[in-house]
Amino acid sequence: MATHAMIISLAFLKDGQRAVRAQGQQRFQSEIFHIAPQKGGTLAFTIFNMGSKYGTIIMGPAGAGKTTFCSALIQHLRASRRSCFYINLDPAAEDFVYEPDVDIKDLISLSDVMEELHLGPNGGLIYCFEFLLENLDFLTDPLETVTDEYMIVIDMPGQIELYTHVPIVPQLVKHLGHGSLNISLCAAYLLESTFIGDKAKFFAGTLSAMSAMLMMEIPHVNILSKMDLVKGQVARRDLKKFVDPDMSLLQDGPESGLVYEYKEGVDNGEPDPAEAESVMSGESFAKLNRAVGQLIDDFSLVSFLKLDVQDEDSVGAVLSYIDDAIQFHEAQEPREPMEVEEMDGD
Repeated sequence: MATHAMIISLAFLKDGQRAVRAQGQQRFQSEIFHIAPQKGGTLAFTIFNMGSKYGTIIMGPAGAGKTTFCSALIQHLRASRRSCFYINLDPAAEDFVYEPDVDIKDLISLSDVMEELHLGPNGGLIYCFEFLLENLDFLTDPLETVTDEYMIVIDMPGQIELYTHVPIVPQLVKHLGHGSLNISLCAAYLLESTFIGDKAKFFAGTLSAMSAMLMMEIPHVNILSKMDLVKGQVARRDLKKFVDPDMSLLQDGPESGLVYEYKEGVDNGEPDPAEAESVMSGESFAKLNRAVGQLIDDFSLVSFLKLDVQDEDSVGAVLSYIDDAIQFHEAQEPREPMEVEEMDGD
């Protein structure tokens, strides 16, 4: 197993003193090195080899295909002879292609919370995660034995409030990344590709992705999922404007509901937002949508990868971006090629 070395102590040992290896957590392996003897003793320093862990946290709105992507990712990892550790943190999820190694429903379930505490779906979900934060040993204990050869796949629920409105998930991520586990995490935010059919919805989803990126403060990739549903419906040239959000999308015409053309008799070409006709046609939201688009363009943080879970190459391409973001391969030792048995000819 590859390890990362870190100097944590420097000491002067007097004559007759003996260096003692530290008795810390099992995941630390200490090695003591002695420098040239000094007058009256020996200068020694201790190096602790600390193994890192690697994982990805799958986020996105409900219906974006997070669990399906987790299944495709696990299948690809296994086909590539890579180990994976699957964690389900959606207390309402029921059907899985691959059984999770850790399932939050073994600790608390959304249905029980809603029934006993009389909470709605969103309030119940927030309560479940608050309960998880109070019982982090449920996650910490199983993850202690996971080595750096594993890819930890964490499937999250689809309520966007957990990532953008309340600091629950950011607190969980900080615990996983900075505590004793030391997991290098990459957030993967999925947005359904069918959103490109409604530009206002697409830019709203892009803004949510950017908000989650800023809140999480970890390496981040954004993914347009379910690309098979829009195949052949969008020209490749137009698709590039969505993969790397382009402000020119807001100037495609008034029928998009994102812009408003000048009309004679109306000052500055802008309608009265209180007029019923303006509201029904979407014209009253033109300035708001332009402001949202300009905000996304000013930050220039969001771009998307295309994902088709039915295409093995597409899943592999997304995984390679995640690996690069967390520097997974830099910690791995070279593997010996698979032995191929020679078959005698008839």
